[in-house]
Amino acid sequence: MTETVRILYVDDDADIRSIVEFALEGEEGLTLELCASGQEAVAKAPTLCPDLILLDVMMPGMDGPTTLQRLRDQAELVATPVAFVTAKVQPQEVAHFKSIGAVDVIAKPFDPMALADQIRDLWMHCRNG
Repeated sequence: MTETVRILYVDDDADIRSIVEFALEGEEGLTLELCASGQEAVAKAPTLCPDLILLDVMMPGMDGPTTLQRLRDQAELVATPVAFVTAKVQPQEVAHFKSIGAVDVIAKPFDPMALADQIRDLWMHCRNG
């Protein structure tokens, strides 16, 4: 991977944000920005210009699907790939998330040691259509 992929990870759980930060820290080709809520992501994402957004589904205030909808309302984020990170991974749930615009779903709990490779695979899939 020669390009740098800017990732925005949105999760209300500080422990999970820390795990993601630890898992991706120093990974070649990946940079990470963290947000603690959907509202924060909607406010910051246009200036962060992420290449890929990873959203927790169940967050207080503004959940993941609502956050996705609000991000899509911003012209600079219309085409940014978004994946949900959730324990809701039954086939009908995954199908629903994809039907509302997610490119994929990463299952929680995830393996921190495999997260960077999962994200790289997801990014390559998004880039290659």
